[in-house]
Amino acid sequence: MVKAIEAAGFPVVHMCTITPISLTIGANRIVPTVAIPYPLGNPELSDQDEYDLRYHLVEKALRALETEISEQTVFEN
Repeated sequence: MVKAIEAAGFPVVHMCTITPISLTIGANRIVPTVAIPYPLGNPELSDQDEYDLRYHLVEKALRALETEISEQTVFEN
């Protein structure tokens, strides 16, 4: 689905826990997430810490969307 959306001219960020799968399917912008059962959170954190974690991940995805790339890129930081 990621490749089809990008083929239509819309940049896409694939947020995932297992980046090798994203690379295999051909996602261009990849943002690693936390864990398989909780990709965008961590129930062991306090409410504020989990909010900060989610905020950081979404912020990273937005930076990935605005970044020009020429090959598959994993946005680690």
